[in-house]
Amino acid sequence: MQSHVVTHTAAAGSSLRDAARLGRALRGDLVLPTDAGFEQARRVWNGFVDKRPAAITYCADTDDVIAALSFARESNVPLSVRSGGHNVAGNCVCEGGLVIDLSRMKKRSVDDKRHIAWADAGLTLGEFDSATQVFGLATTMGVNGDTGIAGLTLGGGFGKLGRRYGLASDNLLSAEVVTADGRVLRASADENPDLFWGLRGGGGNFGIVTRFEYQLYEIGTEVLAGSVNFPEAQARDALRFYNEFARTAPDELSLDAALVTSAGERMFSVSIFHSGVPREAETVIAPLLGYAKGRAVSEQLMRKPYLKVQSAADALFPRGRRYSWKAQFMHELTDDAIDALLDIYRKAPNENALLVLQQVGGAIRRVLVSETAYACRDAEFDCFPICMWDDPGRDEENIGWIREAWAAIRPFSTGAVYVNNLGDEGQDRVKAAYGPNYQRLLELKNKYDPTNVFFLNQNIRPTLVLPKR
Repeated sequence: MQSHVVTHTAAAGSSLRDAARLGRALRGDLVLPTDAGFEQARRVWNGFVDKRPAAITYCADTDDVIAALSFARESNVPLSVRSGGHNVAGNCVCEGGLVIDLSRMKKRSVDDKRHIAWADAGLTLGEFDSATQVFGLATTMGVNGDTGIAGLTLGGGFGKLGRRYGLASDNLLSAEVVTADGRVLRASADENPDLFWGLRGGGGNFGIVTRFEYQLYEIGTEVLAGSVNFPEAQARDALRFYNEFARTAPDELSLDAALVTSAGERMFSVSIFHSGVPREAETVIAPLLGYAKGRAVSEQLMRKPYLKVQSAADALFPRGRRYSWKAQFMHELTDDAIDALLDIYRKAPNENALLVLQQVGGAIRRVLVSETAYACRDAEFDCFPICMWDDPGRDEENIGWIREAWAAIRPFSTGAVYVNNLGDEGQDRVKAAYGPNYQRLLELKNKYDPTNVFFLNQNIRPTLVLPKR
């Protein structure tokens, strides 16, 4: 066997011939480098990403997706798929190829009796949540309102409801998929179940998902949310308390945390989210609030609209800034790990740098590793340093700190990584993301995309069995 990847000629990679033909075939819009809106159209959430595709198709429906895919294959150009474009690596934009953009595909509907939602791939989390919250319903859907639901779900999908209801992908009931050969398939537990398995954590390796069907849950329209902030002098002990308290917390309670800097002061901040019965929340959170008394510099806790909690971090991560991070999973925060976190954060290049601990576990852990493509079920925390900045002249110092921080934390990690938090980090890290499910995913890739049409992702490189001579 040998690795097999689609290749593209330099001439085709730099321009798309007969682009007018594609434009006439679309109900949506075709944007070319000569068009006034091209500069804005090629930009994504991470301002560090600076790629120039040969064309961008804003698809209006599944037929447009099929037309754009067919055109890219006939023209022998690379293609990428963009929904929300909220990815640190920027794989949704290709250099010199065709971007198939789904962001204008916004149809959604909710069956409040059966607790099911149908959503086009162009929806953001905020748009999806707004539709389900009309009925007091929700499912796990990320932590930033402007993230696209498509990439989030296909990679797994963390969110504040994850410990209670599992990943976004765990709550996927079916998907409409355009495969590499232009077929439209429905993937579910009953139809094309192998593809359905791969979509739930295998990323965009197997096709272009144009529509999702999700299981929803009654949570009401308000949750208990807030934060507790500890000064640097208390951070080591507070991290030790957090490690013990978070790892024994009930599923209804989600406790993300971070080392942050505010007004020049380093702090350890714990974010509180409780989606369960209000009268039980006080008892559940009491140990944390009791510990914080006399130690925390500030605390805030109140009933808040779920929609506001879901979009609370949007202002912190605005579109167009330069972003970098590098993640890894952890089982626990040992004393040595805590020391490493505190030591490396003291070297952070600016006040905007964060060192995040996203809590997982709960219902996520109780799904068998073999049940879906998402394999990293046994972790307690997803740990990752984040840098955000504006001046390109500071790229080196920010990215350098990210690498140094990741290396300092590495000895305490599980060795696995969340695929949606991967940058351009090489094939070994891709395999670490897919873990024990990699071989099965490879078999699916060989079946559904043997020539690697969909390679701009955290790629599972297909193999080609050579004929016997």
